[in-house]
Formats: sequence, C-alpha cells, structure tokens
Amino acid sequence: MRINILGVGFDNVTIDEALARGEELLCSEGAHYVVTPNPEIVETCRADAAANAAVNGADLVLPDGIGIVYGAKILHQPLRGRVPGIEFGTGMIERCAKLGKSVYLLGAKPGVAEQAAENLKNRFPGLVIAGTHDGYFKEDAPIAAEIKASGADMALVCLGAPKQELFMAKYGEATGCHLLMGLGGSMDIFAGVAQRAPEFYCKHNLEWFYRLIKNPSRFGRMMKLPLFLVHVSGEKRK
Repeated sequence: MRINILGVGFDNVTIDEALARGEELLCSEGAHYVVTPNPEIVETCRADAAANAAVNGADLVLPDGIGIVYGAKILHQPLRGRVPGIEFGTGMIERCAKLGKSVYLLGAKPGVAEQAAENLKNRFPGLVIAGTHDGYFKEDAPIAAEIKASGADMALVCLGAPKQELFMAKYGEATGCHLLMGLGGSMDIFAGVAQRAPEFYCKHNLEWFYRLIKNPSRFGRMMKLPLFLVHVSGEKRK
C-alpha cells in the first residue's frame, strides 16, 4: 500500500527493500520503471496530469527528498525513511555488475554519459555498458529504438523531471529494458562533473542546502519546497 502525498503515492520501503524489489524487477519479464520524486516533482504532478499519471504508474515510487518525509509526518502517514535516487541507482548498477546485466546510460550534456560509463566500469569490475546517449534529442522514439538495439537490460534515464518520467511511461516497453530508472542529475555525479554533498550534509538531511550553495541559480526551484509544505499543511486541515 502506498502513502499518498498530494496525489502521488510513495512506496513505504527502506533502501534495502527498494534494492531487493529493483532486482526482482530487473530479473523479471516485461518493462518496469522506477521514479524518485522530491517535493518539486510532486508540485509538478499537481499541475500536470500527464506527469502525475507517469509518476503514479511506476513500479516503484521512492521518496527521494527529505521534504517528502517531512510531508508524510505532517499528514500522520510516516514513511520509513528517505531513499535517495543516487543511492538506489548505485546499488542497482552494482547488482547489474554481479548478475551480468548490461546498462544503458541516457542523459546529461554531450560527453557526460561516456565519462560516467568509464567511471562506473572502473568502480564496478565486470559491468557491461550497452550504450550511451546524451539528453539532447528532439524525438524520443529513435532513442528508444537505439536502446533496444543495444540489448541493454537496464537503463538510467537522466533527463530531468517530468521528461524522464514521461519517457519511461511511454517508451519503456519499446526500449526492451526490464528496468528503467529516472535519476535526474545522477549522471553528472557518476561522471564526476558534479559532486554529491559531503557526509555532514547528507547525514543532517541538508543536501538541498549544499546544492543551493554550489548553484545559487537553483533558488527559484528550491522555492517549491515551502510551497509543497504549505500545500501539505492545507491537506492536513481538510
């Protein structure tokens, strides 16, 4: 049973449970996809019916942002914790290396996915990268066909929200992958183009603050967090 927060249903799982479920999906028939919404994505889903359907249609909906965890507490429907997309993605890549499953990397600026591929192969010996493509393309169908031709078992889809969620919902089957994951800016981190927040910020749930310090242009996007909490508080009063 999912925890409903402003119209988005979150799976109430720990990171270990999420990874176990991800492995089940990876090794099963058909196409499956995972989304990792934060408050900004939930706010997008409130205003965009297509995005809402794509997010809620995922096989796993993981609470990426600490704001989601706070929102669940306000609504007296506590989640068991945050499941950062970068940690879920890393865990699934490690499983692919151990299971002999191949991975396709989609997203970010030109050259970034290729660098991420090299870094991940060095980090996880035996990992097979089926292919890469940047996030700058006009037509989705040819990209899905390219992924299918690569024979990839799993795809990291790092196109930003809601583009990545819409892509996975519509073209998941066409890619031939058993598992697709929408991981936003994770490709930059895997490539070393961006750094994840230091341990202090992660431990104290302040990754958002670290990202704001490093990139002040995110301020406008960050304003969706207080808006999200206002909407959650309003929902509580109903």
